Amino acid sequence: MRPPSEDPRWPRAAAWLAAGPGQAGVDLTVLGVPTHATSLSKTGAHATPAAVRRALHRFSTWCPSRGLDLAGTVAPLDLGNVDDPDLGDEGEWRVITAARAAVDRGALLVAVGGDNSLTAPLGAGALGANLGTAGVVTLDAHHDIREGRSNGSPVRRLIEAGVHPERIVQVGIADWANSRSYADEAHARGITTMLRSEVAARGITACVTEALATASAAGGPVLVDLDVDVCDRAVAPGCPASLPGGLSAHELMTAAHLAGRDERVVAIDLTEIDATADPDDRTVRLAALCLLESAAGLAVRLGRASGEPVRR
Repeated sequence: MRPPSEDPRWPRAAAWLAAGPGQAGVDLTVLGVPTHATSLSKTGAHATPAAVRRALHRFSTWCPSRGLDLAGTVAPLDLGNVDDPDLGDEGEWRVITAARAAVDRGALLVAVGGDNSLTAPLGAGALGANLGTAGVVTLDAHHDIREGRSNGSPVRRLIEAGVHPERIVQVGIADWANSRSYADEAHARGITTMLRSEVAARGITACVTEALATASAAGGPVLVDLDVDVCDRAVAPGCPASLPGGLSAHELMTAAHLAGRDERVVAIDLTEIDATADPDDRTVRLAALCLLESAAGLAVRLGRASGEPVRR
């Protein structure tokens, strides 16, 4: 992707991220986690963190609907990518260690995958010693409670690590995307499920707000997993498992913003995009916008923006 021509009056989000925090303390940490080797579907998701960083050249730092300019408002630190995160226990330990260090550096970590297998070690690191009181919110078409170690098992693995199922909420579960057996298991374990149809009826803001409240009921930190295959395949063609009828791009971006502004959320991940099979970078650009929306939410959380539209 060739970067657009530069204009000093049009600062780019890529430059904002690359510039780092300067003399300010770090507010937002960004970490690439290029997992892909254990995916149930063939994927080039390991190429996605770099593609999302490149896509930020396409966007500015100014968001009139949120009433803020990220430049000078949120201090980011790009921590680069975790090396070889798929290399068994050793690779997962690197993800855990990097996530733990990242949440200690700033108020919010945004991890860019990679497939959904990153979510279990990321959660183990970001939630740390608080796993017993922590909560998880997923925006996902799938339950992800398969056995084993893959992009189909992160929720099961987080439960096995110590997250209580009653503090796990799955938003956007799709029709025709899961088996009856796994749906029954999720229900039996006490996982809260909000179907795609419920999101359509109630609205994304109401559903995510309720999900965050449920996940944080024990007072612990919250991890938000944004599996982009929750979106309609028309807006997420780069997700191998996306379906027609999923969330809109605006709904996912709204969820990212709500997660960013909630003080209980310590980490957000963006997963399941194959940048090597993404027409016109459509899905990659959506992920980049979700990163920016998360940062905008953090600005509101920190009291540096109103979150209200600028009217002239």
